[in-house]
Amino acid sequence: MSSPSLWSAGRYDAVGQRIAPIAEQVVDALDRRQPLRGAAVVDLACGTGSAALAAAARGAQVTGVDLTPELIAIAAGRDGADAVTWRTADASDTGLPAGAFDAAVSNMGIIFVDPDRQVAEIARLLKPAGRLAFSAWARDADNPFFDPVVAVLGPPPATGFSPDQWGDTDTLTTRLAPFFDDIDVQRARHRWEFESMAAALHFLRSESPMHVATFRRAAPAQQDRLAAEFEIALRRHLEPSGAVAFTAPYVVVSATLRA
Repeated sequence: MSSPSLWSAGRYDAVGQRIAPIAEQVVDALDRRQPLRGAAVVDLACGTGSAALAAAARGAQVTGVDLTPELIAIAAGRDGADAVTWRTADASDTGLPAGAFDAAVSNMGIIFVDPDRQVAEIARLLKPAGRLAFSAWARDADNPFFDPVVAVLGPPPATGFSPDQWGDTDTLTTRLAPFFDDIDVQRARHRWEFESMAAALHFLRSESPMHVATFRRAAPAQQDRLAAEFEIALRRHLEPSGAVAFTAPYVVVSATLRA
């Protein structure tokens, strides 16, 4: 599900900017378990680095890891980026030393990686009693960013894994329990807001990598249908000002590696 070509499609930094407030919440969850100042922290599937930079701002010694060189380059050019060590690598096979980190963090990143491999790698990277905090999208009855894809291209395969499985408490507990204790799940909703319908559709067709890739793999006629279905779905969230806004559920999960 994760590949450099996927995440370099479109303009991921447009997504990263919108979900940066969630990165702060993830780092808050980590900091509540133990202050981050002086801690060695790895940000896995770091994207353009919002969680890494937030942890570094609190005095942590941070390494940011992402599979996509283009995203690492953007992260390394941001304010405060000199305080972070950036590394291009697979989040589930980082090549970093075992037991090197006090904490691991991820903002909507590791949820796109094979869960078994990813959890094992996090456990390998952390010191005994190391901390983990990450965010994940949760399933919703109405999802204008996903429902049109199903309507036009059909549902995803029933086998394998999907990012929003991490939003299910039973699933995430089953995945983490072999290695982690004190699993905490905080639920919230993220507000997506665009100044106009045209801005929302531009985000989907030209910026959001997952959606840009979906349009690219669709046949020309399907692309037109996709655009039409997205507009229909988003029109239900059109405000009197002309803005498009809706909320999407997510979780912030934190846990402690079993010593």
